Amino acid sequence: MSTPVLQATGLTRRFGGLTAVAGVDLSLALHEIHAVIGTNGAGKSTLINMLSGELPPSEGQLYLQGRDVTGWSQPRLARHGIGRSYQRNNIFLPLTVRENCRLAAQSRAQRAWRLWEDAGKCRMSGALADEAMERAGLAAHAGRIASELAHGQKRQLEVAMCLATQPVALLLDEPLAGMGAEESSRMLALLRGLREGHAILLVEHDMDAVFSVADRITVMVNGTVIASGTPDAIRANREVQLAYLGEAEDSGVPA
Repeated sequence: MSTPVLQATGLTRRFGGLTAVAGVDLSLALHEIHAVIGTNGAGKSTLINMLSGELPPSEGQLYLQGRDVTGWSQPRLARHGIGRSYQRNNIFLPLTVRENCRLAAQSRAQRAWRLWEDAGKCRMSGALADEAMERAGLAAHAGRIASELAHGQKRQLEVAMCLATQPVALLLDEPLAGMGAEESSRMLALLRGLREGHAILLVEHDMDAVFSVADRITVMVNGTVIASGTPDAIRANREVQLAYLGEAEDSGVPA
């Protein structure tokens, strides 16, 4: 079995006397979408913040392609292949789509020694930006100001900015939030396409979307993992039905 792209073992985070995440084991494999679900307060955001380096774990280890990266900062992890999106749009609204992607590419391929070079003319970051826009379905909107985009396109742009950093692992925090049916359909098609060449962690509340796109699902309750497996296994899990999705007969799990 190949080494997981990103692996957490015993990951724990305490805030004073509160344990937000307790002993979570989780792994991301290449060409796979691994969804993490749970009600509000389950610990999903704290978990993704630890995986991306925005919060150091109180206990546990984090490995990136077999290398111990526990305690690494978010910028350092980003430079080594972890891309992360947020629940709320995190883009540069006054800039064009291409400029947003180019700046993201520059953050990965920094060239501080080129002090007097016009950054906008950097061929490397420009090429990475163009490739990211193409993969995210935004090439036709390269020259548009980001603030003029529809909500779904802004979410696509955030994914494109992640792609411009050449990540091997993508951590996507509610990428479908606030989307209508058509926008959600486009985003799900994008995620399926991104399996090629990436390991994807998806935190999402839309259960229909999760069960349609995920290869594996991990369920969290009160900071702990209560189940992890294929969508079919999670759908049939009685503990999941009762603890997270409600009574089995009205669970909300897609049939």
